[in-house]
Amino acid sequence: MPVLLDSGPDEGLAWHYGNPVTEARSLVAGNGVVDLHNREIVEISGPDRLSWLHSLTTQHLSALTPGDSTTALILSPTGHIEHVLHGVDDGTSFLAWTEPSRADALVDFLLRMRFAMRVEVARRTDLTLAWTGHRVDLDPAWRSRRSEVGGSEVFLPAGESLEANVGTWAFDAQRIAAGVPRIFVDTDFKTIPNEIGLMGTHLDKGCYRGQETVARVHTLGRPPRRLVQLHLDGSLSSLPEVGDPIEFGGRVVGFVGSSARHHELGPVALGLVKRNVPVDAEVLAGGIAAAQEALVDPDVGLHVRPVLG
Repeated sequence: MPVLLDSGPDEGLAWHYGNPVTEARSLVAGNGVVDLHNREIVEISGPDRLSWLHSLTTQHLSALTPGDSTTALILSPTGHIEHVLHGVDDGTSFLAWTEPSRADALVDFLLRMRFAMRVEVARRTDLTLAWTGHRVDLDPAWRSRRSEVGGSEVFLPAGESLEANVGTWAFDAQRIAAGVPRIFVDTDFKTIPNEIGLMGTHLDKGCYRGQETVARVHTLGRPPRRLVQLHLDGSLSSLPEVGDPIEFGGRVVGFVGSSARHHELGPVALGLVKRNVPVDAEVLAGGIAAAQEALVDPDVGLHVRPVLG
């Protein structure tokens, strides 16, 4: 029987099935299955869907071909991340998942932006999501997309089931080790794409809301904060919580996102820290000593590209 999470953004999902190390090795081998039924699914259909999404999001979508996976962000006018779509198009509709409790606001925003475009937007509560590694024995009617952490994510009917054998402990550990941030867990309301390595952002496309901020920071360099991987003190049994402060020199310089115990690296986490924190400095993450591994250069930009320390 799985041990379920009783709090946090993934409350109700399986934390582990009894042996997180074995589960982690299943992930690496590509034959694990992770139940992600708390992700919320949105479908955009209609002949104008890709050109319309192209104009609204940070990603180049107008030429997206059937079966190609993509991640796109919707920004505020000042460049802060407001929505995320992890999607795939099949030539008829664009199917995407977003984070828990985010789909209704996303659908509402998209509906308000339709104007005269030939598009339809709907929640798909009849579908659920699972990470399926590299399995090939899946129903061909189920749509799948390439996952940012490797393997595939599959949209399947809510009444169907796959025998999940890996929990979020091992899955999050793999994602953190790969340096892949989870929007709204490893980011906050102030986050701009440059701070997380321009994830979901295509720089060579036309105007979209918030583009001025992204382009300016990319051109001049030096985003205000940067994503880091934190290697935590392994002698402690605890892990920091989402939102815990990151401290350096006696002051708060950022916050912790997700954390987990990796089967090889030990306890790891992702965090956002101010760009002026030295890349080799030891910090406190929720009171736990941690070494940084830089994922985003503090001076990154079009003209300033130092090598990460």
